[in-house]
Amino acid sequence: MCDGPLHKNVGSDEFWLNRYAFFERELGVERLEYFDKTIKEIVKLEDVSAYREVVLWFEFDLFCQVNLLALCTYLLDNYVKKANYYLVCTGKEKGKVQLQSLSDYSLKDYKNLYDNKISLSKTSLEYAKECWNVYVKNNFEQLKGFNFNQSSKFKYLQLAINQHLNRFPSENGFNQIENEILEIINSNSFSELDIVKNLLTWQKEQTVYGFGDMQYFQYLNKLEKYYSISNKKYCLNEKGKAKINQ
Repeated sequence: MCDGPLHKNVGSDEFWLNRYAFFERELGVERLEYFDKTIKEIVKLEDVSAYREVVLWFEFDLFCQVNLLALCTYLLDNYVKKANYYLVCTGKEKGKVQLQSLSDYSLKDYKNLYDNKISLSKTSLEYAKECWNVYVKNNFEQLKGFNFNQSSKFKYLQLAINQHLNRFPSENGFNQIENEILEIINSNSFSELDIVKNLLTWQKEQTVYGFGDMQYFQYLNKLEKYYSISNKKYCLNEKGKAKINQ
């Protein structure tokens, strides 16, 4: 949910049509594949009345936090009073400098994560939906002005939104990721894979985007008029050099 068009009514026909079109157009994912891997799984949550617990497992980054908001909104719209809702969200860990992802934990640690899960009341889900509605509008001033730190249950949400604000254009018309790509290309003679590896390292050390290589390949491809490729190595052209000097 962190890329592409969204709709505030999660799970509505318009919502899925927007997602269908984006994945088909931008990522080459056919509608049937998208239905099987995404919609088919999410609609299972339309009725959780047979379950005593609904436990959401997420991480601190933008990628996860946006999906978390969407899912909380969907669960609220299909709220079941007798079900108990919980959240496991990794991030700050005592004795660790870097924020922790789920992959940073061993198998035996998962029981401890589960045992320390946070209870989500209906009010918590309602707050998540309010945040989702602000995010979907994607208005810079509204995002900047809204306090995403109103609930202790979602303690990484403001951090993620602050990162999202860097995806809006800077003075040269490019956002933080696009400018970083141009800087990487300008710094050395890299292949496509090298550029994405550098982006993933930069992301881990300096940002909380939480993107996979697919997102970065997409960003790189959209900047094609600012570089040339020779022997599979990327080099900025005059347009690209002009951008990083603005």
